[in-house]
Amino acid sequence: MTVNVNPADFTFFEIKQLSPMIGAELSGLKLSGDLPDAAISEIRRALLEFKVVFFRDQHELTAAEHIAFARRFGDLEIHPATPKGQEDPEILRITHDETSKGRENAWHSDVTWRPEPSLGSILRAREVPPFGGDTLFSCMYAAYDALSPAMKDWVSGLAARHDIARVFADRLNKSIEELHAQYPVQEHPVVRTHPETGRRALYVNTAFTDQIVGLSKKESDWLLAHLYTFAAVPEHQCRFRWEAGSLAFWDNRACQHYAASDYFPQRRVMERVTIAGDRPFFDPER
Repeated sequence: MTVNVNPADFTFFEIKQLSPMIGAELSGLKLSGDLPDAAISEIRRALLEFKVVFFRDQHELTAAEHIAFARRFGDLEIHPATPKGQEDPEILRITHDETSKGRENAWHSDVTWRPEPSLGSILRAREVPPFGGDTLFSCMYAAYDALSPAMKDWVSGLAARHDIARVFADRLNKSIEELHAQYPVQEHPVVRTHPETGRRALYVNTAFTDQIVGLSKKESDWLLAHLYTFAAVPEHQCRFRWEAGSLAFWDNRACQHYAASDYFPQRRVMERVTIAGDRPFFDPER
């Protein structure tokens, strides 16, 4: 399964595809201001085809416009790591420098610990190191397609537990019990049917997936370790080199990402707005 898009079908921007499976830069469009509905429709169509789309030179985009742009695609989430009382709580600011080494260097899809994990994330680069700090994206349709027929049959009937405490108990300085009281452990299908494209995607990740339901811990650990390897296949990926003013918009239902933490002690400042999604499901008929 490779992306096959006719660039002539898009009128508001030019498309530069980054890899056969995933990723495209969309150029010639400024996201500041009030974009017409037709432009938003084309961006959404590109997102569904490429799983992640990138915009460069968006220096004029204000925080309010970042939020407004994201809201054109759905309701927005407030992340529990956002400081209380922040003027714009829709924006999660992620800063790393000599006092804080990056910790997002694991393959994951955002907030899969929610009952309704996010549709997508829109990440903007404020400050970037002179080199390093790239983000990699992996197509989970391709990950599913790479499984053997017997493995597809097996895992398509399974569910897995997703737990916020695996990552955020330490980061938020909260007990596991306290986090679980607010964000109970969720069960989601191991293979997810995309609600818009109908495609099947592998839906377990190293950050938040805790255990396969119905398997012993030993069995679950083996199966998850096997499934995780398919996100790390280079042929399933693209890699984005950030510049200040660059913006990435990815579909959390169809891809995973990995923020390379190779720039310490250099400074990297990012701002993320996240669009709410729906309950993951598996449709055996699609």
